[in-house]
Amino acid sequence: MKIKWGSLVADGRGKIGGHVASKNRAGAYLRSKVTPVNPRSGSQIAARQRLATLAIAWRGITAAQRIAWNAAVGAFAGTDIFGDLRKPTGFNLYCRLNANLALAGAAAISDPPLPLAVQSLASMTPTQVHAGATSIAYTATPTIALHQLVVRATAPVSPGKSFVKSELRVIGTVAPAAASPYVATAAYAAKFGGPGLAGQKVFFEAFYIHLTTGQKGLPLQASCIVS
Repeated sequence: MKIKWGSLVADGRGKIGGHVASKNRAGAYLRSKVTPVNPRSGSQIAARQRLATLAIAWRGITAAQRIAWNAAVGAFAGTDIFGDLRKPTGFNLYCRLNANLALAGAAAISDPPLPLAVQSLASMTPTQVHAGATSIAYTATPTIALHQLVVRATAPVSPGKSFVKSELRVIGTVAPAAASPYVATAAYAAKFGGPGLAGQKVFFEAFYIHLTTGQKGLPLQASCIVS
């Protein structure tokens, strides 16, 4: 469990004993811990296999390369859930960037890269979501060479739902400089079987991965009611 100390405790995240601490728009809360069902889906198993493969690959690079990864972590520091600056370990940085490259279909890197600016979408709008067709119109930033767009989506959910995170699944990738819109009909159906009944809601999320460094850009999310 992660705790931020104030006079006593200012904030908390994670689990301790039978309780989980977290926060939403209403503020901080504490709930009972529930062990979720492990579905062992194909995508879940594939993700675990990727991590296992990367752990083996980390042991296969040279000692000098591991030292270089450990020295590079300061350039890839980020903020944690409390907004405090945190550095990854060299191993975690190696796995994170190479996992992103694998997701984009790019070759793994053995040496740490210099961080580069990563593009983000200027806009994204699901234009069709129904049984016959599912497509997403998006506005790319001017320079998208060496960037692969990754598209994630949810299964149909209640129209009253306004926040999703763990429900998002990768449905496809879009090559650099590909024209909008991204027609996701086949990819969405292959993942979820179709966009569900009229009146339900589907969420989409898209982000770029830099094909040289493995860095991930800021995600952009949008939703649409099934027509």
